[in-house]
Amino acid sequence: MTTQQTATPAAVTTAELTELITSVYREALQDEGLDETSDFFECGGDSLAAFQITGRIEREVGGEVPVALVFAYPTPVELAEAVAEELGDGDERTDG
Repeated sequence: MTTQQTATPAAVTTAELTELITSVYREALQDEGLDETSDFFECGGDSLAAFQITGRIEREVGGEVPVALVFAYPTPVELAEAVAEELGDGDERTDG
């Protein structure tokens, strides 16, 4: 059984996104030592890993995350800020 995500992305804070993305980096890049400032490229990231990362983020938050963001914002903290901005383009924005 599959679960359909709603069209509206889940409301998450940048801190929550940073934690999620750091965890996703660790899984995709197979390195539990990564932290929020670890660079995707320096940790051996490639296009396949970038697609794995964005796919997982999309499933978790219910919104579209372009793979180009991983290349433009290579650390989890930078990517979290970019994803928050990407998902927060509507009027429903919550400040933590």
